[in-house]
Amino acid sequence: MHGWITVFAPLAMLAGAVVPFQAGANAALGRNLGHPLWATLASLAVSAVLASLVMLVWRVPAPDVSLAMRGPGWSWLGGAAGVFYITAALMLAPRMGSGPFMAAVIGGQMLAALAIDRYGLLGFAVRHISPLHWAGAGLVVAGVIVTQVANTRTV
Repeated sequence: MHGWITVFAPLAMLAGAVVPFQAGANAALGRNLGHPLWATLASLAVSAVLASLVMLVWRVPAPDVSLAMRGPGWSWLGGAAGVFYITAALMLAPRMGSGPFMAAVIGGQMLAALAIDRYGLLGFAVRHISPLHWAGAGLVVAGVIVTQVANTRTV
């Protein structure tokens, strides 16, 4: 088996498995703090502290800020995307349910990922998107729809 299947894929699945827990924890934090945006700020602050500790333990050298400033401006938008995702998750997941929310998130991720690969956006290499890729994305979107319909019928 290829290394990416035996090592990387399970790690990616584990990373994906923590996302619903993040949404639930942030939603509870938002209720406790009185507003979803306070939970977003608190979540990102905890992330910054933990990332700093990991970098200290791993002895990650300081970046060359001048190199970062010469990079494309859009490379700084990841933080804005994080704020949007965290805020959306803690506002929508409690209303939709964890499963339907995550299905919709995965559908959006799949479609965006195909566009990124197809057009080589964000510094990714251009990749051919075959009919099988589109079929897989269609199945994911169909799963989103089925999950949403099931959610409305069980309420």
